[in-house]
Order: sequence, then structure tokens, then C-alpha cells
Amino acid sequence: MLGYVTAQGRGTGDRLLYDLAGKLRAEGFRIAGAVQSNVDRPDTPRCDMFLDILAGAETVRISQNLGRGASGCRLDPQGLERAVGLVIAALDGPVDLVIINKFGKQESEIGRGFRPVFAAALERGLPVLTSVTAGQTEAFLDFAGPLAENLPGDPDVLLAWARAAAGRGAAA
Repeated sequence: MLGYVTAQGRGTGDRLLYDLAGKLRAEGFRIAGAVQSNVDRPDTPRCDMFLDILAGAETVRISQNLGRGASGCRLDPQGLERAVGLVIAALDGPVDLVIINKFGKQESEIGRGFRPVFAAALERGLPVLTSVTAGQTEAFLDFAGPLAENLPGDPDVLLAWARAAAGRGAAA
């Protein structure tokens, strides 16, 4: 199972999956993956980006400060690859569900980022939930094929989907 939500608006998908992961953990789900949290900075319009690793207590910074006038991509590829490695290692433990913060440019244009995590989780038969940015939907559907299940960005629907995908029925 590969569920995805296409959230509209900057950070909407991040918050949706972050909140869902918190609810599922409170219900005792064993979750692997990573959810993104963003921290606004008063000195710049750009936030700092972090990935919270769900199978532990580690947080990995995935943004870099390029300076005031910079216009390039501020994603820190080393931070992202570190997070990916931590999540892949977690797949060897007991896992009910995998949540991956997004299928974005790294996954679609470069074939990197969390793409190997998607593949490894699906090969193990683990259900995966992710967010897909509107501009990456076509690439995601090419990657996922018939496994992709489009879900509405409704927290209750996502909670029910996660419970069912993990074999816990409609209610915990």
C-alpha cells in the first residue's frame, strides 16, 4: 500500500503528516520514516527545515543557510542522506507503517532522497504514507504505478487509512 496526499499550501503536507505521526505513536504504532518540521527565523523569510526520525528521537537538519542574497536550493544533501540512512536502518526493526515526509524534487528529478526508502519499505510489504507536492505528482505516479492511492488531506481519513493499512481496523 502506498497512500499519498497532495496538500495545497506551503508546509501543509508537513504539518498534516507530523500531526498524524504523533497521533499514531500515541496509539502505540511502530512507525519508521521521517516527518518535516520547519522553524521560522526572524532574520530571514526562509525557515530552517528539520526531519524528525520517527523510529527514534533524532532530528536531522536538512537546510543550510546560504546567506541573504542567495537564490539557490538550500537543501542540505548531506543532512537528507543522513536522514535516509537512519530511516532505512529502522526498516529492519518491527514496523507497522512508514511515513515519508514527501516525494519531492530529490526523489523525482534526481532519483535520490527518500526514493530508496520507498522501494525498501514496499519490498518488505510495509504500508507507506507520503505527501506529494503538486509539481511532482506526475513523477510520483510514474514511480508508484498502480500502488499509488490518492487520499484527501483530511486528518481523520488519513488516520483511518493508516489504521487499516497497518491491520488495526478502523479504530485502535
